[in-house]
This record gives sequence, structure tokens and C-alpha cells, in this order.
Amino acid sequence: MARGFSKVIIVGNITRDPELRSTPSGTQVCGFSVAVNRNYRDGSGEQKENVSFFDCSAWGKSGELIAQYAKKGSGILVSGRLEQRSWEDKEGQKRSRVEIVVEDFNFIGGNGDGGNAGGGKSAASSDVAPDDISDEPIDLSEIPF
Repeated sequence: MARGFSKVIIVGNITRDPELRSTPSGTQVCGFSVAVNRNYRDGSGEQKENVSFFDCSAWGKSGELIAQYAKKGSGILVSGRLEQRSWEDKEGQKRSRVEIVVEDFNFIGGNGDGGNAGGGKSAASSDVAPDDISDEPIDLSEIPF
């Protein structure tokens, strides 16, 4: 029998403010949903857009950080695994849901006021302070590759 493997990586925007809850044992879990847009051209060459929505849950410290720093509209990269849950609703009907269990995440983009959501680094941020940047040209012979 083949050994199973589940890995998902998505990039999108959070669709509603994350909700932080606690389990009876005290473990924190954050629930949120991510919208992922896909642009493509149909058979006639017309530009189309498709949006998919994915429910996510982040446990422990990851969940606490997402609940603290993310909000509706925040950009996020999520990697994790797919997990299916099944239950019976109040009317006795069987229900199921597939969600992404977050194993790693990164906040991306800004939060609308010029900063990064939660102080996380975006791809454009740098550890170099503006005072450390020199106007001198770079000597390409010093680059080791």
C-alpha cells in the first residue's frame, strides 16, 4: 500500500477577520479563510478570473500570531496539509469539510498604511538601514561567483 502525502501551498487574501478559539485543553486554534484568484484566457481569448475560497486552521503559536496580526484583506502565504473532518449536524445529517491545517505561513504585502501586516517582512523588505547604503559603484570583481 502506498504511503499517503498531503501538501498544499496557497497565496491569497484573508476573507474575514481570523477567529481565535481555545480547545477544552487550552490549545489555541485560529480559523480563517483565504481567497485565491486565478486569471486566465478562455477558448475565445477573453480574460477571465476565477476565485477559490479555502478554509484554514492554525494551531498553537501560529494561530495566535495570525489572530493577532492578520485581518480581513491581509495577504498571506500558507503551506500545510489537507484534512477532512466529518460530523452530524443538529438534524442528524452527515456533513464533511476539507480544510488546510496550517504548518507554515508568511504575511505578504502591506496592511494598507504602508507597513507590513503584523510587522512581518514582505519580499521587498530589507535588513539594511538606509544610512548603510553607499552611492559608490559596485566592483563586480569582488563578487565570488
